[in-house]
Amino acid sequence: MTNISAAMVKELRDKTGAGMMDCKSALTETNGDIEAAVDWLRTKGLAKAAKKAGRIAAEGLVGLAVGETEAAVVEINSETDFVARNDQFQILVSEIAKVALAAPADVEALSSAAYPAGGTVSSAIAEAVATIGENMTLRRVEKLTVTQGAFGFYVHNAVSADKANLGRIGVIVALESAGKKDELTALGRQIAMHVAAANPLALESSQLSADVIERERAVLLEKARASGKPEAVVEKIVEGGLKTYYKEVCLVDQAFIHEPSKTVAQAVKESEGKVGAPIKLAGFVRYALGEGVEKTESDFAAEVAAAAGQR
Repeated sequence: MTNISAAMVKELRDKTGAGMMDCKSALTETNGDIEAAVDWLRTKGLAKAAKKAGRIAAEGLVGLAVGETEAAVVEINSETDFVARNDQFQILVSEIAKVALAAPADVEALSSAAYPAGGTVSSAIAEAVATIGENMTLRRVEKLTVTQGAFGFYVHNAVSADKANLGRIGVIVALESAGKKDELTALGRQIAMHVAAANPLALESSQLSADVIERERAVLLEKARASGKPEAVVEKIVEGGLKTYYKEVCLVDQAFIHEPSKTVAQAVKESEGKVGAPIKLAGFVRYALGEGVEKTESDFAAEVAAAAGQR
């Protein structure tokens, strides 16, 4: 039998908002499997759906770069948050984001790309590691393209006003349109702010992975069957539940944070008059620093005491 630690209970509680005893019961029932425990709690109506962003544990910066037809977002991790405040590191992240505009959206390819100050991106990171004295890694990169149109971007917790492309959460939104570029850019920024806050899983339901849909269906099915209703009614409840789920996690169906009475799709459609042409919401990328990366939590006081004892 798996030993359920207090740290595991805390992690599950942070993910779900469920009570401590419920979290402990869920972990016991699922032999310590955190994700299975999330689903167990949801089938009991004790937790909401866990979104794709996990605990943010890694340090570093997310950096954005926007060109005429391409936009890129990169994440570069470091060991501590002190490095994120280092000018050399900030310049490094900003320059790598710019390099990403012309490079394939692939970590290996970007690492091998030429760095403006000489050498490659990989060698520039290695030089920064040697100079700053802390390990750094290029974790991921993603790009969006438009044939004509504009990009909106937003960075939450930006480093500074003059470094608004660097921060802990970065979003880029691509809008395809032949309309006024300044209006498109303004609309794109509003949508990017929405994405940062609402954290959608996909642009629309057709882009959700089969695994995500199946997992949600399984939770809804178990909850519906627990009601004791006939199977035909259960299936209708499940389908209705999936439609509600899509409205919660698909960008075009979400209530627009700037005008909650409208969906994002409706807000885009209504903006066509101001823009002067049809608009297609072509895609978005949202990077939150360290999402999905687990980092061992340490007891700072204990570390200091241990260090003192070694002297």
